[in-house]
Amino acid sequence: MKKINLLIITSLSALLYSCGNTENLFSIASKDLKQVYKPNESVNLSIENTENTPIDSVVYYANDVKLGTTENNKTLNFKLANLQLGIQDIKAVVYYEGQNVECLTSFELVSNITPKLYETKDYTILNTYNHDLNAYTQGLEFHKGILLEGTGQNGESTLRKTDYKTGKVTKSIPLSPDYFGEGITVFNGKIYQLTWKNKVGFIYNADTFVQEKTFNYFADIEGWGLTHNDKHLIMSDGTSKIYFLDPATQKMVRSINVYSDTNAIPELNELEWIDGKIWANIYQKDAVAIINPENGAVEAVIDFSNLKSKITNPEKDVLNGIAYNPATKTVFITGKNWEKMFEIKLK
Repeated sequence: MKKINLLIITSLSALLYSCGNTENLFSIASKDLKQVYKPNESVNLSIENTENTPIDSVVYYANDVKLGTTENNKTLNFKLANLQLGIQDIKAVVYYEGQNVECLTSFELVSNITPKLYETKDYTILNTYNHDLNAYTQGLEFHKGILLEGTGQNGESTLRKTDYKTGKVTKSIPLSPDYFGEGITVFNGKIYQLTWKNKVGFIYNADTFVQEKTFNYFADIEGWGLTHNDKHLIMSDGTSKIYFLDPATQKMVRSINVYSDTNAIPELNELEWIDGKIWANIYQKDAVAIINPENGAVEAVIDFSNLKSKITNPEKDVLNGIAYNPATKTVFITGKNWEKMFEIKLK
């Protein structure tokens, strides 16, 4: 990208070819393997057998999912299209002379889509609205024409309703000072709100703001962004992973790893579901990634660095806050402690 280094290259663990036997009889053949692949490619897997020990069969796995079995030591050609993007831990279980041993290696699977870049000329700022300068914006979403916002910081976190045209906060409830508020979303008349490191979320009545219950996270992760489609809550945790949760139980149904055509995209933050895609802020980057929810591929990146030139403290304040208004079919963008909010539309 021209102005923002969004596609940060992440380090790839060194390839491992070792087998769990002291004699080092076998290893996964490395000569045909690369460090990075794309889903339209395939890999050839076989075993290097230094002592020509008779091999009965080899069973191959990727991230503990079985890829296939070969007799003797025939090559397994496996197409990568059905694997999830990300690091692939390859395991080969070699059966020989009544024994078996495991061999390990790994490679990274990135997207085969080069993200389209939307620059300033590719979107129109339709309106500029006031926004509470004291709001450390963590979540932003429209519900019945009302803008809902979740804010952060210990002792300052809130859930609030806002008249987006004036920026006036019409209703606000505080969180306990022990909680650092994070992303919010509305699903079936309930507001779901995350916290950062407490591993606890809250569920409210969307109309009354009455808190109805709390829930514990399904894993030892942080809470960052939250949105939903018509079936699942969709959550980020500050990594390159996005989780799809059952709204009734708040348990994980599936997850995706978010990748460009070169590397993983870390620090995914505030999320919004727009026209079947996930829009995601990347923490401390002046950009929003548009993500395929099926496979995690980044299909486009919108450069919003131009918006920071229009606020008071661009060096300190961080872009964070995406809300789609279905009534106007426009997108609202703001940031942490921004005094303005922008209504935009892609050309």
